[in-house]
Amino acid sequence: MIGLLLTIANISGGVLLGLATLDKWDGERNVFNKIAGVLAPFQTVIGGALVVIGLIRIFGGHSVLLNIVSVMGGFLLVTHSVGKVPALGDSLKKLSDKLMPFKAIIGIAILIIGILRIF
Repeated sequence: MIGLLLTIANISGGVLLGLATLDKWDGERNVFNKIAGVLAPFQTVIGGALVVIGLIRIFGGHSVLLNIVSVMGGFLLVTHSVGKVPALGDSLKKLSDKLMPFKAIIGIAILIIGILRIF
């Protein structure tokens, strides 16, 4: 059950994070823009799921590398809302700033991880 939730969160988060690259690949059909428009209001929930479930699976002994990528994508998605919390805001902002140049790469990676977990 948790694996299925992580798979859905990976695919959704991958579309949101990798939208710039996916939009170039899509051409003029705008399929990914439409999907991202539907998913955008749930960005914080998707990011939180990626962080929490990814950490649970890391400590549970599942594939560490794949789950670390999911956690990094989750941090990128939740930074805008959790960054307002004084205790967490500065450290999350620093982490997000370090990961931001790799936003599209992380997004495509977790999208691929999510698709591969289906199979």
